[in-house]
Amino acid sequence: MNLLVRADDLGYSEAINYGIAKSVIDGIVKNVGVMVNMPATEHGLELLKDVDICYGCHTNICVGKPLTDPALIPSITNPDGTFRSSKYYRSAADDFVVLEEVMIEIEAQYQRFVELTGRQPQYFEGHAVASPNFLKGLELVASANGLKYSGISFDEKPIIVNGKKVYISMDSMGPDYDPFESLKKLTEHPHADGVDMMVLHPGYLDAFILNTSSLTIPRTQEVEMAISAETKFWLADHDVCLLTYDDL
Repeated sequence: MNLLVRADDLGYSEAINYGIAKSVIDGIVKNVGVMVNMPATEHGLELLKDVDICYGCHTNICVGKPLTDPALIPSITNPDGTFRSSKYYRSAADDFVVLEEVMIEIEAQYQRFVELTGRQPQYFEGHAVASPNFLKGLELVASANGLKYSGISFDEKPIIVNGKKVYISMDSMGPDYDPFESLKKLTEHPHADGVDMMVLHPGYLDAFILNTSSLTIPRTQEVEMAISAETKFWLADHDVCLLTYDDL
């Protein structure tokens, strides 16, 4: 079977960067989403500077500060100029994101990605926020710049990436999460009509992550799964071919 393993959140913090780098260099991760607005972004890219990796723009509107003047994007920022938190988005009854505003920040992050990496993102998607206007803005900016948009599925239906069906698996927020068990389930029951994708958030923990993210311990478990000999033996035994977005 074909399997695309993606790691989100490079740049979130230095601890996260170290975990992602470990999962790439010593593990099975071949696709990495970059949060370009964070102070640790360049640190993360430096850790992987000599590694052949597929980079995506992991557009972020809920952690840290925007690249845009907050006065231009009031619907997604707090009075202190920081982004509204993911918890704020989840608790809102309606989509408060203004499409025209969020597109300004999405475009700014795309341009910053190109500036930091010297190349186009090999895929384009968003971090942690299910706002319809945010998702629409991502798709519009991707289309305008000829980028490979990778959306979100709210049910078990596939997303379409470059005309191909992609089935997303992301179990990290579930109870009793075991990433190796999730990987085994995915590879034992692949979809015949498309590509399966396992979305990971590997990383180590520091004070910043503990203070800003509800996803903590599973990040460390995913690092261990990604680098373990057991995982690699399992994939080889089941003839799993690891893909990048360039294969889609």
